[in-house]
Amino acid sequence: MTATGLRRFREPRQADVARCEMCAKPTGEEHGHVVNIESRALLCTCRACHLLFTRDAGARYRAMPDRYLHAPSFQLTEADWDALQIPVRMAFFFHNSTLGQTVALYPSPAGATESLLPLTTWERVLAANPALADAQPDVEALLVDRRPEGGFACYLVPIAACYGLVGLVRLHWKGFDGGGEAWQAIDGFFAELRRRSHVVPPASPGGEADGR
Repeated sequence: MTATGLRRFREPRQADVARCEMCAKPTGEEHGHVVNIESRALLCTCRACHLLFTRDAGARYRAMPDRYLHAPSFQLTEADWDALQIPVRMAFFFHNSTLGQTVALYPSPAGATESLLPLTTWERVLAANPALADAQPDVEALLVDRRPEGGFACYLVPIAACYGLVGLVRLHWKGFDGGGEAWQAIDGFFAELRRRSHVVPPASPGGEADGR
């Protein structure tokens, strides 16, 4: 066996090492992400490349924060949900800088499906939930879950988390209603979000979050 062949057993294979998609250095299992705001592509990055894009809001690339908030008392009426024209239980909303407006997407067996968003309705929703209105464009989203028992829960999350949910649906969905395996995976996803998120206090009668 040649020296090159022996080296294959002594050194880890390149395919087994997670690498930064910007500089090719190893990232480690825990790493950041950067969003290409023109194509919406998510890039795995090392810490140095991630920090490079945390400040310049005008750049083509933008670093994704690691902020998780949970608003169990999210203010959204059934009429507003119907007006948003979301045909499924879950959807995520983010401001797209390229389009200059908020877009809505929802998971489907075919991937993330984009929905036209009535802007006046969404502006009304944000006005009713000021604690969640500062989601960063392109890199953070509001993920809304219409609970089977009634009401809505909302999470402010890195947009990568939303695409993680899309991947779960594509992987597990079976038939018309998804099947038990898919809903078990979805419920587990939201349980993990609740575990790692900081809870947003309910809004006071004046519309401000009640920090008491």
